[in-house]
Amino acid sequence: MRVLHTADWHLGQRFHNGHERLDEHQCFLDWLLHTIEQERVEVLLVAGDVFDTGNPPAAARELYYNFLAHLRSSETCHDVVIVGGNHDSAATLNASASLLKALRVHVVGGVPAVFEAQCLTLPHGAAPPRLVVAAVPFLRDADVRHLVAGETTAERESRLREGIAAHYHRLADHLPNYRALNVPVLATGHLFAAGGTAGDAERDIHVGNLGQIAADAFPAAFDYVALGHLHRPQVVGGRPHIRYCGAPIPLSFSETGHPQQVLLLTFGGAGCPEVQALDVPCTRRLRRFRGPLEQVIQQISEHDNTGYAHEAWAEVAVESGLPWAVVQDQIREAWLQTNGQVRVLTARKLAEIPTPLGAFKAPAEPVVPHLDELTPRAVFEQLLDTKDYEPAARAELLATFGELLAHR
Repeated sequence: MRVLHTADWHLGQRFHNGHERLDEHQCFLDWLLHTIEQERVEVLLVAGDVFDTGNPPAAARELYYNFLAHLRSSETCHDVVIVGGNHDSAATLNASASLLKALRVHVVGGVPAVFEAQCLTLPHGAAPPRLVVAAVPFLRDADVRHLVAGETTAERESRLREGIAAHYHRLADHLPNYRALNVPVLATGHLFAAGGTAGDAERDIHVGNLGQIAADAFPAAFDYVALGHLHRPQVVGGRPHIRYCGAPIPLSFSETGHPQQVLLLTFGGAGCPEVQALDVPCTRRLRRFRGPLEQVIQQISEHDNTGYAHEAWAEVAVESGLPWAVVQDQIREAWLQTNGQVRVLTARKLAEIPTPLGAFKAPAEPVVPHLDELTPRAVFEQLLDTKDYEPAARAELLATFGELLAHR
């Protein structure tokens, strides 16, 4: 059985200042269709965050449904399993679940009313099955714990971690001993596992240690755990059968130092599969240029975009003593001169450099980041910084705000 593990597509993402990613996502989905046939993939698995928002734009939905429609003509892929992530709306994903099931696309947008509906046997109707999937979506607080009046933040964090672990153990208890039949069992998850490395684009799904789920939270009954949420490919807790595949395109300027991948799993029966990383071709580079103004302008001018289908997008941090409006004009002129090789999306001051004695020195200007560059949590933290809260009260407010984020 050959399974392709992917996650965190974030279809419909609007990058800094509203720049669309639709062309990049279309290139990825075209490559994915080709790869499924080339590698003779039998099951495609998407471990959450299909969309970037709970109410994705029409163009993003069209990408999603067109991809699934084209996949119907696959000669090898007989099943697709899609679970919801923290960016997804369970209702949006589940709205088409009944129709897609007829196409052997199994959608679990949120924890279903019938708990056992998370247990999928593939191919459907086969006896015995060739693969069993515990299709666990993003688990919100209400899915795994009840509110308790007067509990502390630490108690709430501990109860949430225990609730997530209990959810997986309860699922394992619902699965017969497929190992006796040499049938592999795979589980999904969309969460923050302890020891994982996050980037700028992964919004906190919980605060503090709420997302820090240890590797031993997953029962030994699972031969492989396919995770989503962290955009960097990585193994959890040194256990090669618990993995994040990462996002297929870089979703922030912090995600340029690692490859974009999907993971090809080859099961020979029960037990950990052979895992092969397949690099996703990059069609747009995200670059960071920083240093003195003259150096940044040179970096922009000399950028070579050969081999990439789309212009590079850049973030710059500039050291300069010139007025900020002058710096911005010079940066804009530099990237316009590249004739579509690179576009600067965001710029900020890195530091102030004294101008020569006697030269004009403008008053230091505060650099206010664009709202698109801030996460909701960052905005809330800036608000708290303007108040005189005690550390304990500030932590409690952050914890409550984190719960609101998780339920939006």
